[in-house]
Amino acid sequence: MTAMTATAPQETFPPRPVRGVRARYVFQGGCGLFADATVDFEPWEEGVHLEVAAGATVRGGPLRQEDLDAFHAALAEGVRAELTEQLPGVTLALALVVHHTAVHLVDTSEYAYRRAGQTAAREVLALLGGR
Repeated sequence: MTAMTATAPQETFPPRPVRGVRARYVFQGGCGLFADATVDFEPWEEGVHLEVAAGATVRGGPLRQEDLDAFHAALAEGVRAELTEQLPGVTLALALVVHHTAVHLVDTSEYAYRRAGQTAAREVLALLGGR
């Protein structure tokens, strides 16, 4: 007869919704960088899922939809990268819901949005006490 061992449920992140997080990265210098978004971190299925809320707003432009999509994808990648680094062994189960996006025609880039995603993830970790 084999002994059965109970396995603890796997920890997931986020443990609860965190709404209205400002994902912002601004660098002024030779070539500036600008990214600014308002997002929610919602518990969801495993992975980092990007959603754009109905009625989401965009400030700045004009902006092609494919550029906006690339900025949002970079934002989600920054969130995923930072949480993976900060929470080893924790399963990400997150819907990142974008409510507002601001862009600058010259200074906004995918790089800036990736950095904004990292900043937003750090803010949520601080709000949740590290988890």
